[in-house]
Amino acid sequence: MAAGHVGATAEDGVVTLTGHVASFAEKGSAEMAARRIKGVKAVIEHIEIKLPGDVRIGDDKIAASAAFRLNEDVYVPSDSVQAVVEDGWITPNGEVKWNYQKEAAEQCVWRLPGVLGVTNFITIKPQVNVSNISDDITHALDRSWFFDPQTIQVSAEGGQVKLTGTVKSQHERQIAAATAWPAPGVTDVSNELVVA
Repeated sequence: MAAGHVGATAEDGVVTLTGHVASFAEKGSAEMAARRIKGVKAVIEHIEIKLPGDVRIGDDKIAASAAFRLNEDVYVPSDSVQAVVEDGWITPNGEVKWNYQKEAAEQCVWRLPGVLGVTNFITIKPQVNVSNISDDITHALDRSWFFDPQTIQVSAEGGQVKLTGTVKSQHERQIAAATAWPAPGVTDVSNELVVA
């Protein structure tokens, strides 16, 4: 990524990114880099995508590339995800069993040349008994050296998990959500943890 084309300002833990990049992948990388900085509580992203030399890649080519990538990605189950492309914006949709498959599908299309944005409409269909999700996640968080078990509460209804309480940093907040997602039967994680 050409760092000279992205600017950042910060005030009270809120970072604003401006400028332009050559791809959606570079835009995502800039946002992830900003979120990793200690003390960042929110990111406002105003980065534009300007394709090199004002080249425009047609939706038909983006769709063909997306179909090929989704078919070749070992983490995306065969014939489970389709992609709709409109004006450079790609929308993967379908149904998978695990969140890592949903994320893999999104990652393999947002790196495609010409993609200006991604909206992930893939759903997760639970394949197991979801009655013990809350206990499984609580035990996983307790085993982690990142967290004080007294500061995080886990509640689950069906496959939908809610994390509440406090953590020490934005990084810990992300780790807590990442710890919750692999529990069998999780279909959604609502991360309401507060950085205190």
